[in-house]
Amino acid sequence: MTYLKRATSAIALFTAMTVPAFADFQLSDRYTDTDGDLVADTPTDAADLIDPSTLIFAYTPVEDPAVYAEVWAGFLDHMSEVTGKKVQFFPVQSNAAQIEAMRAGRLHVAGFNTGSNPLAVACGGLRPFAMMAAKDGSFGYEMEIITYPGSGIEEIADLKGGQLAFTTETSNSGFKAPSAILKADFGMVAGTDFEPVFSGKHDNSILGVANKDYPAAAIANSVMARMIERDVVTVDQFKNLYTSQTFPTTGYGMAHNLTPELQEKVREAFFSFDWEGSALAEEFGKSGEEQFIEITFKKDWEVIRKIDDANGVSYNCQ
Repeated sequence: MTYLKRATSAIALFTAMTVPAFADFQLSDRYTDTDGDLVADTPTDAADLIDPSTLIFAYTPVEDPAVYAEVWAGFLDHMSEVTGKKVQFFPVQSNAAQIEAMRAGRLHVAGFNTGSNPLAVACGGLRPFAMMAAKDGSFGYEMEIITYPGSGIEEIADLKGGQLAFTTETSNSGFKAPSAILKADFGMVAGTDFEPVFSGKHDNSILGVANKDYPAAAIANSVMARMIERDVVTVDQFKNLYTSQTFPTTGYGMAHNLTPELQEKVREAFFSFDWEGSALAEEFGKSGEEQFIEITFKKDWEVIRKIDDANGVSYNCQ
């Protein structure tokens, strides 16, 4: 399958950025963090700042980027009005490509999935500031390990000796969290107790289980909820084996070297957007999200950094 090839390429790209020993979270040497908030400081030298005429926006990789280009169109029009800039949607094919685009200065504003957020912060200079939430301010999703009815898998222990589909090694619910949970709670290690395969995206893993290409998969239930609402899959195609604690969802942020004035306008665009009747509300309301709320990487991503710790992950972005 072509998406398996893309996933393999993404993993290979980040092999040099991950090492098997854990160290305290730190940024690449190209960034500074004088205030200790764990994200890159905005440069103080005007020569190091950028003020592009066109802002490039990307949403975390999905199965059909064209669908989400339409979903985000109204929001990007709003951002254009607030910032006075043209805003262009950039359909990324992998977490690796998305992070590299920001690192290289080709991406200015983006939503990075939960697991790749720390890598985007450390290696790409992302400054996260927003996340989607329900009207009451609650937010997050759960990692689920799913199978299909009739697979012969009744509980987690039945995964031994078989396959389990992950998404990418940078995904929290698609790899990091299930790896840590399976090892800590069930004594099961990928490559020893079961065969890990990589689908590239949550959509692919969910469709893979629905079509019985994979016997089981670790996925984000918020993605599955939206796919069910769009009638891409149906509830009766799945059987739940495990549900995790709640994790923060996609974190939205911007490149660290945008001018302070432009950064403020980008923030304003997120928090002044009217969700009522929007395509964004229609799509993300399917998983209970109806507004943007302010977040900090240091506080709200602490649990994700702990999962990285449990998996022995460190970031080497030199």
